[in-house]
Amino acid sequence: MRRAVAKLIQRAPWIAVSARWFYRLTQPRFSAGVVGVVLNAHGEVLLVEHVFHPYHPWGLPGGWVGRREDPSETLLREMREELELQVNVGPVLLVKLDYDNHIDMAYLCQQAGPIGVLSAELLSYRWTPLNDLPRLQPFHHLAIQRALEIGVKAP
Repeated sequence: MRRAVAKLIQRAPWIAVSARWFYRLTQPRFSAGVVGVVLNAHGEVLLVEHVFHPYHPWGLPGGWVGRREDPSETLLREMREELELQVNVGPVLLVKLDYDNHIDMAYLCQQAGPIGVLSAELLSYRWTPLNDLPRLQPFHHLAIQRALEIGVKAP
């Protein structure tokens, strides 16, 4: 039976394409965002003050993943666009399904250049001691905590 189905699909590939399209219509859609945990030599974490985050203006730098964009490439792009900052993107620290089918991903990043001019999306940035963090989105706290749990040492 399976072989007959396979032969039918090989003769009429539009069947498989249509089935895949229909299947995707029935599945949940997700949005995704990435943030980077960047630590300096003093053991401080880079935080940015966002224009468009009314409840938690301070947080980790990052942004929304574009369609067909690799999340690590998103983080490189967002760091360049928002801070004119070059980073090396390291391992994934945390992935969490959050509100409204939104997936958050946090990466460990290493600073590879100075911070430049801020984009219009940011008001400010600061290097913050880990024992003096402001109120952050819970995912951002978890990401910083995860970086410390895996034994990340400041550069």
